[in-house]
Amino acid sequence: MGLFATIVVGLIAGWLASMLMKTNTGLWKDLLFGVIGGVVGGWLSSLLLGVNLMSGINLTSILVAIVGAIVVIAIYRAVTRSRVA
Repeated sequence: MGLFATIVVGLIAGWLASMLMKTNTGLWKDLLFGVIGGVVGGWLSSLLLGVNLMSGINLTSILVAIVGAIVVIAIYRAVTRSRVA
């Protein structure tokens, strides 16, 4: 998938994942989490299924990127909570 498609799908996924996870990190971090989540989701789909499901701007890619963004947000929460406590 091209860089432009990865960014667009990641931005959509980051916004949706932040709504699902009820984050309060701000729009820019949510969008960044989405772009990183798109890469993580593509990597996880390749690792687990043997097929990279990030294939352009489509529903499957958005769903995979949302799962990746949720993983990234969960890791972010785990890391920031351990520093505060």
